[in-house]
Amino acid sequence: MSRRSRSIRDLKHSWVPFGIGEIKPHHYREMVRVAWENRDNLPYAWKILTRGCCDGCSLGTTGLRDWTIDGIHLCMVRLELLRLNTMPAGDPTRLSDVAPLRGNSSKELREMGRLAYPMRRRKGEPGFTRVGWRELWADVGARWREFAPRRTAMYVTSRGVTNEVYYTAQKVMRYLGSNNVDNSARLCHSPSTSGLKTTLGVAATTCSYRDWYEAELIVFFGSNPANDQPVAMKYLHEARKRGARVLVVNAFREPGMERYWIPSAIDSALFGTKMTDRFLLVKVGGDLAFLNAVQKVLIERGWINRDFIEKATAGFDRLRAELEAQPMEDLLALCGSRPEEVEAFARELAQAERGIFVWSMGITQHAHGGDTVRAIVNLGLLREYVGRPGTGMMPIRGHSGVQGGAEMGAYATAFPGGVPIDADSGARFSQLWGFEIPSAPGMTTVDYLEAAWKGEIDGLYCIGGNFLETMPAPERIREGLGRISLRMHSDIVVTSQMLADPADAVYLLPARTRYEQKDGGTETSTERRVIFSPYIPGHDVGEARSEWEMLLDFAKAVRPDGFEKLSLDSGAAIRADIVRAIPSYAGIEKMSSQGDQFQVGGPMLCRDRSFPTPDGKAHFQPVRPPSMAADSRVTAPAIATGATRRFILATRRGKQFNSMVQRMVDPLTGAERDHILVSPQDAAQLRLRTGDPILLRSDAGEFRGRAYIAEVAPGTLQGHWPEVSVLISPGVVDPYGGVPDYNAIVTLER
Repeated sequence: MSRRSRSIRDLKHSWVPFGIGEIKPHHYREMVRVAWENRDNLPYAWKILTRGCCDGCSLGTTGLRDWTIDGIHLCMVRLELLRLNTMPAGDPTRLSDVAPLRGNSSKELREMGRLAYPMRRRKGEPGFTRVGWRELWADVGARWREFAPRRTAMYVTSRGVTNEVYYTAQKVMRYLGSNNVDNSARLCHSPSTSGLKTTLGVAATTCSYRDWYEAELIVFFGSNPANDQPVAMKYLHEARKRGARVLVVNAFREPGMERYWIPSAIDSALFGTKMTDRFLLVKVGGDLAFLNAVQKVLIERGWINRDFIEKATAGFDRLRAELEAQPMEDLLALCGSRPEEVEAFARELAQAERGIFVWSMGITQHAHGGDTVRAIVNLGLLREYVGRPGTGMMPIRGHSGVQGGAEMGAYATAFPGGVPIDADSGARFSQLWGFEIPSAPGMTTVDYLEAAWKGEIDGLYCIGGNFLETMPAPERIREGLGRISLRMHSDIVVTSQMLADPADAVYLLPARTRYEQKDGGTETSTERRVIFSPYIPGHDVGEARSEWEMLLDFAKAVRPDGFEKLSLDSGAAIRADIVRAIPSYAGIEKMSSQGDQFQVGGPMLCRDRSFPTPDGKAHFQPVRPPSMAADSRVTAPAIATGATRRFILATRRGKQFNSMVQRMVDPLTGAERDHILVSPQDAAQLRLRTGDPILLRSDAGEFRGRAYIAEVAPGTLQGHWPEVSVLISPGVVDPYGGVPDYNAIVTLER
């Protein structure tokens, strides 16, 4: 494919200025609103924006700059989070009785202000009362010492959490004898980690964002950066101008991926930009079947890189044999695509020498997410879309902390550096750290929450997060939390899970933000860039403490003898210890100022056809789509019975950051939080119009909402998460990564 630069005329969406009359974000109006919300602390807000590393998505910044575009890096994701960093302390007396707060939304709880003081609530008490740090740690230490390590657990969210906190958290838990430490990467991209490891030998994106500018083709699978990583749309805009073609494979024709208005690009702000050249609708969970169908076409037509396959890969014959055993008509039925669509997609790949595949949670949050990632990589290997400029496999991260969280070892199934937990690695880290650590994998987040429901967890230290809004079956989660003897919730604001009644005692630990963190901190972006964010003085809230400091106080309270072996008494000391445990992070120990950064592994992995696998080759991994008999989640029939039909429901995000809902109406789609997206074909059969009340039922629960006609794949529905999480069954997870399946089979009643 020859790249041809494109003009404004080629890419413009409409001659109507600023998208007047269309459903779209109103960026400039929203910026004014954000400024007004932060009017009581604008000087500090400006310091955060100009000095800090963004605590939003995982693109990565230093102040208002990045390493991909010339000019300002600023988006609404970052601005919407700004108030969490500038708001004043809340009134602790409002927590003295939690009953009136249980009816509040999470947004209303956040608006109560920052957590400023340590608080305690014991069994039988109506709410929380202030407690001193010394009394808190004395009580926590005495209690936790009595717990068997296997009955304790720790969770670390992605909420602006730094590498230093992740590293300290996992080391502290292992110092206390437990590998039951996990982080939010488990709930989003753990299938990407397993899929990439088994095929390429790496566990992160193989390329950099700037490779988009050299690519002839960029394909997004189950990913919506228009909503989740808005600045990436500016990258995409530049790539389009340079000639890259963009394809999207998704279960919904995302409006933001078809046309977008980039506020900092004059041409795009005025006329909008056509962001996609070809959009392919697939059924929810049908991506794996679609990918295998495309591979069959490429192989049958000879549109593959035979030299690369013969010299740098293994397993091609097994892949071809497996694909030959999968009838094309079955694959098409599973994905809902027509033969000519698959052929056209394959031809696009055949004509592009350099391509990049981007995917996100539309791929990973399925019971077969790991296999779908393997299928993506298989497809890329057929065309050698790895290890060369303008090529790459990119699982794009939605939060600023998750890439580093897994690499720091805050993971039940891996030590720092992604080292699998076994006897040999356990012995090596025990020798490195000077204390005995367990050598068997711990319980994942899903595992220990289920154990809590069974009454098998005594102590939980939870840094951020809100399981009532991020896990399936929220009422079951609430019951489980209520059976844990001792819970500690470290956070910057009040969340609904803190209000779950205690089995014995619940403590609230007021945390500092990443900008308030003592000695500064680092994050690792999607492109493996480690970036330093300095301490920004001027906003000390009550008695809030840096989370790594609280973790060390916790460790000392529980196990004072030998505490000095942790060797983590400052931010600099933590960074030095990270290098000892993770040699690939060499350079982090020198970080101390704004702008300090480096890329782990360099701008590109797998260069020169060299892969970090035992034989130095990339490995095709044949995978089979879930069959109708094996997994009705993918092939559930949508059979009409009067006014009732069965559908596959996918959960989607609106105007929100993780579970933090910021707007009741999605500015990209126009859908409200109780809207269920229904295809025009299905709506016509059911005689539904937008706004009609409907009832969804699954094996897990029911949800009352309203229909919203939108271009989703026929036979499928989409509803906003966490609202529809009541429909998601617990216990269904990807076997390779442990991520829950956030989809459900439901019936729809008018």
